[in-house]
Amino acid sequence: MNIKTFSIIAGFVFLTGCVTVYPPPPTPTETAPATETIIATETLSALTATPISPTSPPEVFTAIPTLTFTPPPPVLSNICADLQVFGLIESLKSAMLTSNGELLSSLVSPNDMEVRYVRNGNPITYTSEKAKFLFVTTFDANWGPQPGSGEDKIGPFHVVIVPSLVEIFNQPYTLHCDELKHGGATYEPQWDYSGDFYSIYFSGTEANGNLDWHTWAIGIEYVNNKPYIYALVQFFWEP
Repeated sequence: MNIKTFSIIAGFVFLTGCVTVYPPPPTPTETAPATETIIATETLSALTATPISPTSPPEVFTAIPTLTFTPPPPVLSNICADLQVFGLIESLKSAMLTSNGELLSSLVSPNDMEVRYVRNGNPITYTSEKAKFLFVTTFDANWGPQPGSGEDKIGPFHVVIVPSLVEIFNQPYTLHCDELKHGGATYEPQWDYSGDFYSIYFSGTEANGNLDWHTWAIGIEYVNNKPYIYALVQFFWEP
């Protein structure tokens, strides 16, 4: 053996003695744990063995038609705030001052109008058709006993009722909603109807100790949202 060959062999032996040996890596033939392989196989088998099909037919959607809702007109029940009522009273005033039967007829309730010359007198009922002729008819109605004398007040509407209404409309009166405004009385004035009303009130004069006060109460009701007169009742001082 020559010197060169010996040196190569000695170097190889020296390097081999200094190498750190690690455990060998797993061989390519190793597989995943058996349980994982079984689960994967069963899952795949279940998915491929049972075909997937819908359980119910697809939903059919029907278009809902658009509905148009028209709210009903508001019902006016507070006569104290309704401008129509003030117009109604002005129309009554005009009808009395001008003896306009057609205008008066348009103000009478479709349910008729009851008129009393005095608070506890006989009520006389008029339809809107009859009201057209109240300024010209000569029919004598019995309005009941007069306060004081007790004699029956008899006469047509334009003789008994109209002059009294004309008188109060020509005086400085005030309007009072759902209040029976009156002066001093020997009785308790009250509204004998269940519906709404207005008082046309004249307070009287100091010269007469305000005993010449005068009130006409107007019963007002709504029909198809329009106010009409259903009652007229007079109040005044009684002996």
